[in-house]
Amino acid sequence: MFLTNPHPDHNAPLEPVDAETLGMAAAEKVERYLSHRDNHAETPLHSLPAMANALGIGALHVKDERFRLGLGSFKALGGSYAVIRLVLEEAGRQLGRSVDIAELHAPEVKAVAAGMTMACATDGNHGRSVAQGAELVGAKAAIFVHAGVSDERVAAIARFGAQMIRVEGTYDDSVGEAARVATENGWTIVSDTSWPGYERIPGLVMQGYTAMVREFLRQAPKPPTHVFVQSGVGGVAAAVAGHLLIAFGKKRPVFVVVDPARAACIVETARAGHPVKIAHGEPTVMAMLECYEPSLVAWRILSRVADAFITVDDEDAVTVMNRLARPSGGDPAIIAGESGGAGLAGLIRAAADPEIKAALGLNTTSRVLVINTEGATDPKRYTELVGIEPKEVGVKNAVGVGA
Repeated sequence: MFLTNPHPDHNAPLEPVDAETLGMAAAEKVERYLSHRDNHAETPLHSLPAMANALGIGALHVKDERFRLGLGSFKALGGSYAVIRLVLEEAGRQLGRSVDIAELHAPEVKAVAAGMTMACATDGNHGRSVAQGAELVGAKAAIFVHAGVSDERVAAIARFGAQMIRVEGTYDDSVGEAARVATENGWTIVSDTSWPGYERIPGLVMQGYTAMVREFLRQAPKPPTHVFVQSGVGGVAAAVAGHLLIAFGKKRPVFVVVDPARAACIVETARAGHPVKIAHGEPTVMAMLECYEPSLVAWRILSRVADAFITVDDEDAVTVMNRLARPSGGDPAIIAGESGGAGLAGLIRAAADPEIKAALGLNTTSRVLVINTEGATDPKRYTELVGIEPKEVGVKNAVGVGA
């Protein structure tokens, strides 16, 4: 499915609260916070000229988030950042003064953090970020996972000392259960999706994602003309699109949201013109994107700054995983998890359809940015789908092996 944005708010200015959340001053604050992280480093930006040529575009760049803060996913930027912000704010309230990030490990701040429990629902990556952030500041974490989250992803979260709570049903069921239990226990809900009356903390999570855009704009030789970003509840797409609008104004790149066909809550919301919850069907291989109801904050932003919406099939995602693992023409090998290459899958689908290509203005002068949002966060599943263990990707004798 392909849809250009029909919403009457398309190209309207961001709401003031969203402009502040995703603006330059906020992004600078995120980068300052990151500078206090021991394992912080900018993630690489890869150029794929051979693939760009095959797609009939001028340049293709992949921002590779599998290296982010040791967690293998862009989500490392959001949940842990929000946890740190919330702990410092609570410390400020209890101490009666402003508390700076430089004081994060001060005894009086640690004492405040020790009395806090951070709760969230997750498909895997967001929960790992929240748990890592809680461990970093000395807080507790309670992470709710639905039936579809693999044992490998649960173990990856639990290693940060989080309490793991299994919930029957889908991701959206786990979101509701996390909110209910957290409210009963006085825990702090650190969700990456929003609902009526709960917007600020998801906004902080999205704010953390602006670091990717800041880094890309420093790394790239020229700004992009087109950006394809995968969705789930919409948070990362909204964060990237919103910050690009603030950075470039009317000269911003064409922005395309990519949804799994089996969990296309953002595409269906765009078609309806308002947030909708879609029916739960057959699970998608793109597990990190398997969401059936959009974030209200994310949709408010995307209704203004997304130019088009496109769906990709599970087969498209797996093909991209394999294509990135076994590149042609001297392009670098990239490890992309099941959801990591969905944005690129959207670009490939658009480039293969003359009508979509024309509608988006994709041509030999286009400079396209996509984000590899995750690496092999479930190595066993990656090996099943690609036929190569993650550690073998890029090894000379691995080229051509497997599916």
